[in-house]
Amino acid sequence: MTEVLSFEDAINETAGKGKRHLLLGNGFSIACRPDIFHYGSLFEEADFSNNPQLPKVFDALGTQDFEAAIRALEAGASLAPLYMGGSAAASTAMLDDARALKEILLTTIARNHPDIPMDIPDEKFWACRRFLRHFLAGDQAGQVFTLNYDLLLYWTLMHDDNPFSGVLDLTASDGFGNDEDDPEADYVVWQGETGAHSARVHFLHGALHLYDSGKDLQKYTWVRTNLRLIDQARTAIDDGKFPVFVSEGTSVQKKSKIRHNAYLYQGLKQLAANAKVVKSTFFIHGHSLAQNDDHILARLGKGRFGTLCVSLFGDPASDTNKEIIARAEWMKRLRNDRYPLALRFYDAETANVWG
Repeated sequence: MTEVLSFEDAINETAGKGKRHLLLGNGFSIACRPDIFHYGSLFEEADFSNNPQLPKVFDALGTQDFEAAIRALEAGASLAPLYMGGSAAASTAMLDDARALKEILLTTIARNHPDIPMDIPDEKFWACRRFLRHFLAGDQAGQVFTLNYDLLLYWTLMHDDNPFSGVLDLTASDGFGNDEDDPEADYVVWQGETGAHSARVHFLHGALHLYDSGKDLQKYTWVRTNLRLIDQARTAIDDGKFPVFVSEGTSVQKKSKIRHNAYLYQGLKQLAANAKVVKSTFFIHGHSLAQNDDHILARLGKGRFGTLCVSLFGDPASDTNKEIIARAEWMKRLRNDRYPLALRFYDAETANVWG
């Protein structure tokens, strides 16, 4: 029978063992709002009933990536007249479908996410900051990596106007700063590798507040815009920007998208670098250790840190948890014998992430 610790016991066991790092999965968000975050992917949630031809676009491209499909339609609309005798019908149809896809993307995001931070009670944010202080405060402060593209982690880190000043203060740099050409803009921009070295929070699969403008990566901030998520996203997309997030596909497909984006790739390198530090520990919270994230999990398995603590939700003997345990054992087998990996499992509910 697998021993399952409380979260407090797992924290105590890792005391004095170097930096403590955290990798978050979707269970982190589900624990906050199970009514809206309990889904597999945006593509699966999207309603194509008014545009039944659109899934064929994804099939033809071999992807479930909305941005790839929209850009392909817009590019095709520009080229179609060259190959169709100057007819504008195909171009018009492609542009109409691109606009429809943008709206489907926006409505799917909005349906599966709170509009504004105030939709989450303050007490939940403060509870989450208590959880995060084990990884972002004190002598063992390390780094936090998330595979979620929702805004709950970002909103929590931003929610520092709490009555526990000095107790729940966190070191939460994410590598973004003012645009030197427009310091009063509604957004801040990624500072590149220079800023990345001081970053303590990494969105490994991007997030809904990060947008590719073509010339830089912009982070939209609630305190500067006061816009609902849906309005912020619509403004950005109408301006030709797309949220940077990796939500679909196999591990190979996700890895390919990460390698083609400097910000995402830098976050992956930061995780790999921390995994090679012998005197350090990693916690994985709210993740099933599914194979479609092997591009992340294998780097931890092949690292050198000493202890990996993995959360389990519910009965340790459930099929889901037995699979998580088996996958953790697979990660352990990836290790070089010179750097053995100790596995510990803890009860996710005892972490009281959201109170």
